[in-house]
Amino acid sequence: MIFAVRRIALPLLLTSLALTASVRLAAGYKKPAPTLTQMDEHKRAVHALNRLTFGPRPGDVQKVMDIGIDKWIELQLNPKKIDDGALESRLAPFRTFRMDTREIVENFPPPQLIKQVMNGRQSLPSDPTRRAVYQAQIERQEQKQERKQESGKNPPDATASNAVDAPAVDAANKQARLGDEERAQRREARMFADLTVEELLNLPPDQRVKRVLKMAPEEQRILAASLKGGRGNDFMEGMSPQQKETLMALNNPQQVIVSELVQGKLLRAIYSERQLDEVMTDFWFNHFNIFIGKGPDHYMITSYERDVIRQHALGKFEDLLLATAKSPAMLFYLDNWLSIGPNSDIATGAPKNPHRGYRRHRFPNYPRRASVQKAKGKRSSGLNENYGRELMELHTLGVNGGYSQKDVTEVARVFTGWTIDQPQQGGGFKFEERMHDHGDKIVLGHRIKDNGEKEGREVLHLLAHHRATAKFICTKLAMRFVSDNPPQALVDHISQTFLKKNGDIREVLRTLFRSPEFWSSDNYRAKVKTPLEFVVSAVRATGGEVSDATPLANQLNNMGMPLYGMQPPTGYSMKAETWVNSAALLGRMNFALALSAGKLRGVQADHDTISKQMQVPQVTQRRLDDPARPPHLSVIEGLLVGSPEFQRR
Repeated sequence: MIFAVRRIALPLLLTSLALTASVRLAAGYKKPAPTLTQMDEHKRAVHALNRLTFGPRPGDVQKVMDIGIDKWIELQLNPKKIDDGALESRLAPFRTFRMDTREIVENFPPPQLIKQVMNGRQSLPSDPTRRAVYQAQIERQEQKQERKQESGKNPPDATASNAVDAPAVDAANKQARLGDEERAQRREARMFADLTVEELLNLPPDQRVKRVLKMAPEEQRILAASLKGGRGNDFMEGMSPQQKETLMALNNPQQVIVSELVQGKLLRAIYSERQLDEVMTDFWFNHFNIFIGKGPDHYMITSYERDVIRQHALGKFEDLLLATAKSPAMLFYLDNWLSIGPNSDIATGAPKNPHRGYRRHRFPNYPRRASVQKAKGKRSSGLNENYGRELMELHTLGVNGGYSQKDVTEVARVFTGWTIDQPQQGGGFKFEERMHDHGDKIVLGHRIKDNGEKEGREVLHLLAHHRATAKFICTKLAMRFVSDNPPQALVDHISQTFLKKNGDIREVLRTLFRSPEFWSSDNYRAKVKTPLEFVVSAVRATGGEVSDATPLANQLNNMGMPLYGMQPPTGYSMKAETWVNSAALLGRMNFALALSAGKLRGVQADHDTISKQMQVPQVTQRRLDDPARPPHLSVIEGLLVGSPEFQRR
């Protein structure tokens, strides 16, 4: 009876805690104006760690105080001075991090590449592992085509009467028998796969992988289908990341790329010593958001995050803006690679290879095409304004930045011709002159002379140094590091640095971290953590050891923040109101309890470290019916991590 009561009471307790937490957190952002009362040294160290990192680890507060808070901040602003070798060792097994986009496509082939191999336009790779991946995908494509052909042979007859047709009945019976036979074959195949799995589980991991690679593609497919859920985890137990990658690629090559991206992001956030660099990489990726689920973008995002975002996270804003504008990932995501100017050579029908000295005005009588035909079924026609709009609204000026719809159209004209060389094959940026809209443009009152690709660079320079851009970017930085509603005086102050230092992000942050508003006691733990910040800070706070970050990614999916999964270009909100509700906080509490109880496979909290930290009277001297029974530290730890106080940073 007592056990039953406890089972009922725990969910009620968690729900009550979540409701209480949501009220307490919601009340947190109705504070009066900051008084700028400064913090003591210990609080300053905690505050710096909460804002410049993904949360303190055991011992970090004392470490920062020993180094000196200001000196530690300066070190974080210069990440190349910080040794991050331990993290690099953790990331070394993930091969996609060292590949460019074309290599990723070749190693983890998309359906388009598989079809080219099937049609003889591409050859199978000689490497046996890659060859096995290709063969498995070819088998899958062939089966898909066979099913399509079979369904085409027996289309439903919409004109048939309701009268009983003996031949039709016979055909239906035959189809039913075939269906029964197929189901029987599938059952037999599953039984075979089950026996195979049991046999393979008794082998060492290396031999297990070799056996799978020697299987026929159909056997590999059946085996993969039988390894869903926890059984797949058992099967890959003890394998290296590369071996896991190979098995995953046999079933779904694209899944490997996404899995490694997600794991890499979480491992960097948890273990990197260059924490501010990771925070800013996350900030800028969210600012220049790209959705991983759009076509070949899942092949392009690895390079986008590594070579575009991370490379410029603490550099000049204009360099970052230009890098994102030329990134194939951004060009594809916002469809600019398809944009064709109404006055372009393609639209007007101008010759592809005109004679020397050709100028457009010499051919005034070329018929203007009403629309541009699709090239090989891939290109849409006409001017696309997506990038022009988001460039000003989300990337630079902000929604109230003083631009008009006319400016959007003119900027879209400027960036016609900024396209991708063979996007499905992992190609890079390409300026296609024949797609570019010729003629002068007027952007924000400035005349942009007809100058091909250089027009885009001129517009990016104009936007990067605009006062509205300085205000918009600095407001977002202040929201990330200070409060959801940052003081206008602070925004104005760091905006001046932005303009004076030509958008030097490091200098802007240095100014922000030295401001009295940043160190005001009113801003201590004033920010509610996003799900990503909460999950990572929980693992860091508990000294967690992560051998597989996939369960953490799944938790983020459940909390409404799948990594790389924000479809609109707005990115995820940094404000508390988005994340504060009873259901979301109950999910956080459940995660905290699962983490502390060791129920997240591949993630192990350090209970020894935690127990040392919890040797305080409030924990160890509690009153119990049985005083001899020690406190259940994992439950206490889970409740602490899931508490309202831990939701703040």
